[in-house]
Amino acid sequence: MSDSSTLPPARLRPEAELARDALSAPVLARAARLARWAGPDTRVDAGGGLVEEQLPAAAEQLGLSGDDAAAHASEAWRIAVDTGLVEITDEEAGTVTAGEDLALLTGSPQDVLGVWLTALEAVLADASVPDLDDLVDAMAEGGEVDLSSLDWDPDAESEFLDGVLGNLYLLTVGEDAPGDAPVPLPALAASVIVPSDMGEPSNEVLEQVSDAMMRLDDQFRLLEPVGLVEYQPVDEALMADADEEPAAPVDEADVTRYGMVRLTPLGLYGLRARLLDAGFDAPAVGDLADKGADALLDGTAPFPPAAAHAETELWLAGRGPLDAARELLAAARGLDPGAPLRRLRCQQALSLVGAEAEPALREVLDDAELGGLARVWLTEHGARDVPAPSQDMVFWLTIDTVAAQLAAEGNSEELRALVEGLAQQHSGFFDTAWRVEHPATPDVLEAMGRLHPDKKIAKEARKAAFKARSQQGG
Repeated sequence: MSDSSTLPPARLRPEAELARDALSAPVLARAARLARWAGPDTRVDAGGGLVEEQLPAAAEQLGLSGDDAAAHASEAWRIAVDTGLVEITDEEAGTVTAGEDLALLTGSPQDVLGVWLTALEAVLADASVPDLDDLVDAMAEGGEVDLSSLDWDPDAESEFLDGVLGNLYLLTVGEDAPGDAPVPLPALAASVIVPSDMGEPSNEVLEQVSDAMMRLDDQFRLLEPVGLVEYQPVDEALMADADEEPAAPVDEADVTRYGMVRLTPLGLYGLRARLLDAGFDAPAVGDLADKGADALLDGTAPFPPAAAHAETELWLAGRGPLDAARELLAAARGLDPGAPLRRLRCQQALSLVGAEAEPALREVLDDAELGGLARVWLTEHGARDVPAPSQDMVFWLTIDTVAAQLAAEGNSEELRALVEGLAQQHSGFFDTAWRVEHPATPDVLEAMGRLHPDKKIAKEARKAAFKARSQQGG
């Protein structure tokens, strides 16, 4: 994933709702409870962890029991320290006090989410570390970990997890995303292991995918309690020895046995925040609602249709129909390379505006750049006395429309159908089209030559493109 491209916009829940989710996430809830429990008699060791004799009381405070209670209490305490909910006042004496950030949990939603993001970073760091058994095995005689024996590269491990989470983000926000549907763990692992141009994966690659699945299974088990994901772990029967009989009948076709993961609304917020910090352009629907029409048309240019529609609805909700139409039309003007797509987004935005906007459209009927789309809008809205466009205006609008579709979709099937329809409906289309004084005329005609399936017509288009480029001095 390149940090120079614009990602599809995320649809975020209200911050107040996300803050409630953050406060109820087990990782932060336990850390907050221990921070409020800590007092003058609480003692920590040299590393800032609770001393061993106080772990049972901490576990009881959290309502934990069983063999892992002390370990879970210790983890919760570490998160409390890492997030600033607890501060160490005297390292030698091992005394602590409530941290300044503890008050943030009763502050604004932004305050709460800021603390949660810090907790998320701590958990993500943990998820990139080998499990305890591996660390013990790699312990050298001097008590230090021999990283070379672990075959563990911290940077590579962190980069791997970031890549997986980045793909999960894209699968969540993309136009063709499954929405709230969970993603099978094998598919997510393969997305970062299998090269995009590989046909049938080799056995070696499949083995790498299997190994990645097992790593991700451990990591997502850690990430679920912080509220990042909802996770259905890999079926334990799949990891049993081949000689062992399964405890119950197994459905081999059940893909859910291999693990299923879904990004939560809070997780979507958290990953977007991390992407923004890393320099990615990761917009959210609603970012442009208080901006001008120029920002709306340019900002939604790379958006998928549904996201552009949602963003435009929010923008229009804060404006009167007539003022909004005038502002959109003014912003749609221009002969720069991005202008055709701006006019397409303008036309789409105006389709959401009611008849109250009619005066604005009539004001631009004689405008060379906007007169064509104004006539389309007025006709579609049943307006009377709409003057017929000149042939020059019809052809200019045609070139502008194809240029916008090229910018929005590339060589799509829809554009191919449009190109075929234009050549079929207008006899001698290319004899006139090359004369259109539009900056995109040569590129549009070249695209028509590339897309049209009829070789004879494609050749006519390429000849027309050559004439247009010569006319424009290209």
